[in-house]
Amino acid sequence: MTKIVILEDEQTISSLLISMLKELRPEWEITTVLEGVEQAVEWFSNNPAPDLIFMDIQLNDGICFSIFDQVDVKSKVIFTTAYDSYAIQAFDVNSIHYLLKPVKSKKLEEAIIKFESSLHTDATNESLAYQNILKAINMDKKRYRSKILIEATTSFYHIFIHDIAYFYIQDNILYAVTSDQKEHIVNYSIGKISEQLDPETFFRANRSTIVNIKFISQFENYFTGKLIVKLVPPFKKTIEISRLKATTFKTWMGK
Repeated sequence: MTKIVILEDEQTISSLLISMLKELRPEWEITTVLEGVEQAVEWFSNNPAPDLIFMDIQLNDGICFSIFDQVDVKSKVIFTTAYDSYAIQAFDVNSIHYLLKPVKSKKLEEAIIKFESSLHTDATNESLAYQNILKAINMDKKRYRSKILIEATTSFYHIFIHDIAYFYIQDNILYAVTSDQKEHIVNYSIGKISEQLDPETFFRANRSTIVNIKFISQFENYFTGKLIVKLVPPFKKTIEISRLKATTFKTWMGK
């Protein structure tokens, strides 16, 4: 039986992928769903390698390729991405399997067939290709979003990324809060906007919040290894960093 691991930080996307996989390959076993780099490193270090990993490139705590620097991944990988400016070129050059979000059933089946036809090749030989793609991503930093178009009732206007203190979700609506404490409704999912932000400036603290390092006043230890982040302007809710992401956050703050 083919064993699958899904590495994806958006629950709606992972749920949809699971549903399509059950339809296309009902005999496959989905072993676990992971949500970030640190969680993935911990899991791969302590569990048998699956046959195949569906791996989102931009996760809430970093680029997925950093996993390969910390643990020996022996599985085949199908990458998923919503950000095609670098991914298409890099993957086409290196002939690695990938899917663009939103994932379509037909494209998923094509990727599965490619995986099944490559079962006799060595996944570890692809490590150089992964590094080439990572270089392409790093060279693409100039493409990070610099402004967002906001749709008002009867008009449109821009807000600049450098002026956004944090993003948060409430009632399935994404808001951007600027330095003047004004709230703006953003027409993106939190996962998609996260992929378009410079990771040296923005950090996805949890499922519902992204923070700008320039507006963090301090962070504190919390229960069970978690952290609490405080912002200026202040956020009306407590912003928690999970134990699994605490080390990554501290490293990010120290850059």
